[in-house]
Amino acid sequence: MVQRIDVTGADGVRLAAWEFREPTTEAASGPATEPASAPHAPPHAEADSRPAVLLLHGLMGRAFHWAGTARWLGEHRRVIALDQRGHGQSDRPPDGPYTREAFVADAEAVVEHLNLAPVTLIGHSMGALTAWQLAARRPDLVEALVICDMRASALGEASQQEWKDWFHRWPLPFPTQDAARRWFGEDDPRVERPDPGRGSFFAEVMHEAPDGWRPLFSRRQMLTARETWVHDAHWEELAQVRCPALVVRGLDGELGRAEAQEMVRVLPAGQYAEIPDAGHYLHYDQPTAWRAALEPFLDGVKAARI
Repeated sequence: MVQRIDVTGADGVRLAAWEFREPTTEAASGPATEPASAPHAPPHAEADSRPAVLLLHGLMGRAFHWAGTARWLGEHRRVIALDQRGHGQSDRPPDGPYTREAFVADAEAVVEHLNLAPVTLIGHSMGALTAWQLAARRPDLVEALVICDMRASALGEASQQEWKDWFHRWPLPFPTQDAARRWFGEDDPRVERPDPGRGSFFAEVMHEAPDGWRPLFSRRQMLTARETWVHDAHWEELAQVRCPALVVRGLDGELGRAEAQEMVRVLPAGQYAEIPDAGHYLHYDQPTAWRAALEPFLDGVKAARI
């Protein structure tokens, strides 16, 4: 069962957090379809003394992208996944703000409101940046950090323009969800070879509208959110992270090996993991290898706490 908990984030934005409350012993076998949720629950309905994990998805993602990961994490931990502002079932304020400060403040609000501290933050892409910025700014809240395929260097205006052009090429609406899966996994010009994980990732952020299948998010808002980080490097905040931190990259992902290893060097307590045959959506591409990369790190954090 998955319980939804509403949390008030920065500027009064309503955020949907999802607690995976009944762990299973089965290994993660890839992304799951969205489970039926229980009614909205009070945040402190019952005490939970297990170590807490907060999962932060990437740009255009949603909390249920973490369903496969949450299965095995929940065997020994309290697991919360957040729909960040503009995503999933959280509010999409028309005028934002969609700033770095707002995303970090939202995550901070969830940690404090749900009494998760000291929490382990696991973030993918944009969610990883939010995670390490929170760890740098509020070290009292964060016990450990996992950075999944996110660069610390500036990407620049050319990258932002490429995204604008890419959004304009989406053949919306899609006639079916499977059509969206095929386009993002095979037919999108940005795909060099078939990528089932990418297709599944995007299929799960589509919803059925009156004229076909469309994204849950506003592409304009996604560009606005991305604009707030692509022009800047984030090495300084990375160096301020004092907790144990694991940098994970897919061999064919967006984070290059040299930059990933430099990130590990900059982190005061950094570690490195690499997953073969995986791209940017590595927790979708290789869920078993993803688990194998994270578990030793997380077990070490747990052992240090005892």
